[in-house]
Amino acid sequence: MIQLNLPSYSFRIKQHENAKLIFDSIRKKYVKLTPEEWVRQNFIQYLIQEGSYPAGLIAVEHRFLQNKLSRGIDILIHNRKGEPVMMIECKSPETAINEVVFDQIVRYNMELKLPYIVVTNGMVNYACKVDHIRNTFEYLMVIPLYEEIQD
Repeated sequence: MIQLNLPSYSFRIKQHENAKLIFDSIRKKYVKLTPEEWVRQNFIQYLIQEGSYPAGLIAVEHRFLQNKLSRGIDILIHNRKGEPVMMIECKSPETAINEVVFDQIVRYNMELKLPYIVVTNGMVNYACKVDHIRNTFEYLMVIPLYEEIQD
């Protein structure tokens, strides 16, 4: 896998039949190592190790219904009360972060109304704070630390 624009972390990777698998410390199981999964696993470690996000308050591939359709959030962060406060959409490093990608997470957030959204391809990260009352959002310069998303 390619080096991402994130610190380097060590992972448990194994070969099974014709596929490489990576151990997901949140789901406690091996999953197929795709380019998007590589970004997701690295970003999870970034959140835990650099942002002090508690692993127990991170959900991976969280499912929810939107207009009777099942949707999935790559990474969902909860506050200390157990309420979801941030969703993160992970793309493969080759996928450009453009308006189409942003529209996907914005549509998901119309349903959930979370105060923070993040999109990453492991090379470029965009974080936004959303104001659902004014129906606006502001780009953040950095991914907020866990303590900063507790309000």
